[in-house]
Order: sequence, then C-alpha cells, then structure tokens
Amino acid sequence: MTRFSAARPSLRSYLETPISIQSLVVIRIAFGLILAWDWWRYVKYDRITRYYVEPDFNFPFFDFVRTLPEPWIHILWGGVGVFGLLVALGAFYRVSIIALTGIFAYFFLLDRTQYLNHNYMVILFGMLLCFMPANRAFSVDAWLWPQLRSIVIPRWPVTALKLQLEIILIYAGIVKITDDWLRGEPLRTWLTGKEDEVFFGALFQYDVSFVLASWGVIVLHVVGAPLLLWHRTRLAVFIVYAFFHWSNAQLFNIGIFPWITLALSTIFFAPDWPQRLLRALLGQFETLPALPSLPTRKFRLAPVGLAALAVWFAVQVVVPQRQIFFDNLVGWSGDGHRFSWRMRIYDRKSEGMFRVVAVDGRETWEIDPYEVMSSRQARNVLGRPDIIYDFAQVLEDAWAARGYPDVAVYADVQKSLNGRAKQQFTDPEQDLTAIRWEWARPNPWIMPNQLRAPRGQMPEAYPFLPLQGHSLSETD
Repeated sequence: MTRFSAARPSLRSYLETPISIQSLVVIRIAFGLILAWDWWRYVKYDRITRYYVEPDFNFPFFDFVRTLPEPWIHILWGGVGVFGLLVALGAFYRVSIIALTGIFAYFFLLDRTQYLNHNYMVILFGMLLCFMPANRAFSVDAWLWPQLRSIVIPRWPVTALKLQLEIILIYAGIVKITDDWLRGEPLRTWLTGKEDEVFFGALFQYDVSFVLASWGVIVLHVVGAPLLLWHRTRLAVFIVYAFFHWSNAQLFNIGIFPWITLALSTIFFAPDWPQRLLRALLGQFETLPALPSLPTRKFRLAPVGLAALAVWFAVQVVVPQRQIFFDNLVGWSGDGHRFSWRMRIYDRKSEGMFRVVAVDGRETWEIDPYEVMSSRQARNVLGRPDIIYDFAQVLEDAWAARGYPDVAVYADVQKSLNGRAKQQFTDPEQDLTAIRWEWARPNPWIMPNQLRAPRGQMPEAYPFLPLQGHSLSETD
C-alpha cells in the first residue's frame, strides 16, 4: 500500500504537468473578441446612456461605486472594446486582462437592476484569466518578448477553467429541479407563439414538448456537463450544447451568453485540439509528418497558489447554496437568487406603488416607479425586495431634501410567478424606513406565496419537490 501511494501522482504534481497552451489561447482570443463585440452592442443600442446616464439614480452593490459623468463613462466603457481586442491579440496581456475585468466589474457593480448571470460569469472567468499565462504563444507579447514564448503551460489553468464551467453548468441544472420547471413552466409561457422563430417550432403546439424540454435541460446540465470531462462522450455532448445555445440565441434576447458559454466549453477538448483539428483537415489533401513531442519543462505551483485555488472553488460551490438558509420560495422572494446560476427559470410580473406619508400624517404622496425611472429599472424595483427597500430609502432622502424629515414610506406591490394570478408581495402597512434590511434571513414584510400553479397548467394535487422552500397552500 505504501509503495502504491508513493507511485500515485499528487494533486499538486498533476496540476504542474506540462501541457499544450493551444486550448488556453483559444479561450483568450474568444473571450477578448466576444467582450469587444459586447462593447459594440452597447454602443449600437446606446445602452450606457439608457442604463447609467439617463436614470436619476442607480442601485449599486456597494455605496462607494458611483456613476461617472459624461463623457467619462462612455470613455471607460470604450475600454471594454479596446482591452477586449488587446486580450484577443495577447498584447500587453497582463495589463489588458486586468483592465478589461476591472472595467467590466465596475459596470456590473454599478446597478443591481442590470444584474445578469452571464455578466457575473464574465467577471469570474476574467479574474481567473488574470493569473494565467495565456499570452506565451500566438500573441503580440510572445513576438515582442521572445523570452516569454512557450508552447507548454502547467495543467492548472486549463483544469481551473474546466472546474469553473462545470460548477456553473451543474448548478444551472440543479436549480431547475422545481415543481414549476418540471411541469413545463415557464417554458410554456415563453415559447407559445414563437412557432415561426426556429425550424422545430411546430413542437410548441404540444404541451408535452415543454415538459420534455424542461427535463431535457436538467439532464443536459446535471448529466451532460460531467460527460464533457470524458473523451468518449465529449464531442457528442458538445454538439448537443451547441444546438442548445443556438436555440436559446434564436428564442431569447440573452446577448453574449450562449456564445461565450459555448466558446468556454471548448476548454474540455484536448489541450492541443486546434492543432489536431487543423491536421485532420489538411490530412485530407496530403500526408503530414508525425507531431514532435512537447518540450520537457518543469513547472511549480506554489502552495499559496494551490490554497488560493481551493478557497476560490470552495466559495464557488458554497455561494449558490445559500438559499437553503431561507424558508421561502426563491423564485418568489428572490432571497439567494443572485450569484446562484438561476438562469431564465422564472416568469415574474409585478405592479405597485410607493406611498410617502409626512410625519404628521397630513400629506401623502403616491409614486409610480414607471414615472420616475426607466421601465427596465422599474421592473426590477418592483420585483426585487432589496431594491424595493433601497428605493424606499431613496424616497426618504428625497423628501428630506424637500423639507419633509422623518417621512414614512410604504410599498404596495403585487406580483405573479410563472403564470399564477397576482397576489400581495409586500406588506403595504410596513414603514420601510423604520426597519433594517435582513441579509441572513427572510424579511417579514415580504408576503409568502400562497398560490399553486393555475388550473389547466398543472394538476391541483402533486408532490412537492426539494429545494422549494415555503409550502404553497392554495390553488387558483
């Protein structure tokens, strides 16, 4: 047993093993080009102005994150395009990838109403790429500084990218194990009427199609993602994922997410897959000589680096599970929704008003969020409890500036979830300026969901599944 244990390679030695740099170079180029494309999309549709300049206020993740004035905010966003291209070229790579990730993170943190899971994913992969030697070949840097050149790298960068994507994909499947999703909602709501948008749209007239698709997505993520690690099933699963991402791009307005996820998925192939693919194509026309062996080179992953990777991935595994500490339905309350890879699994509609009452009770003002902010912001303000709470504090400060100190602010919001009828979402009699926001437990002024799925969409009686939180008690 001792002799066998000594012969087994340790995790550290496995991560230090030299491999080809080619698959990491593909990730570097694709990551930079896709973010440069995202810069162009925002410029084309004037999103920086609409999302960050025109609104009178934003809801940042941290108070110290402030909106830059024009034209500086546009100049800063231009950095995403410039540094994205530099990353793709491998030019001044370390500075470029840090700047690209930092700028993108700034805009991500600037307003919670603009939260998107794929923007969070970009930041995670950008942070990992900041520490990776992705510029040692096929790059401007390798041309300018020949001493940097190397066609081999340690295995740990490729392994880290694989593990990060595995966590995201598997959680994207696990979080869909809910009563609604397994019975075809909200896919039924979203896809009905889209029969002409994809070649298989005729299937949308059959309810069973939505149920099968919902189950299929779970299987694809929970089972298919691990199968990307096995060489015998990798190509077949990748092709299925490619069709899945193409379909999402055709049916939903989800920006760069399908394409950047598909590009990142190429990391599961052999480290030298670009060379293998090129040789397979050229080999159809001529006989090619055998490939030379990779040069022998020793790499060392410092203990602090191994510890940092362990902490990073422990956080990645734990953070999406925080919803289990809340006794509620995450799709309804939103507790634990962000940073947990719950991507396009809820259809929520909200409406409501805020009521500001003077301290003496003699004057009352009603505020419709749609009249004081963009419709995009208003939808999120009325749908997210933490932003409802923050908007109440914004109103308190605004009225104090008008000479009305100590006003009370009430939110009267109704909400529907996955086709249910609207019901009361907030306690309209709770003064939100007189309470503190609860981070570690449900906020009592958020009313529990009391409705099961509407009749005709799901059976009236069905077993509740795990990860559901608050028990629903009535039918509509």
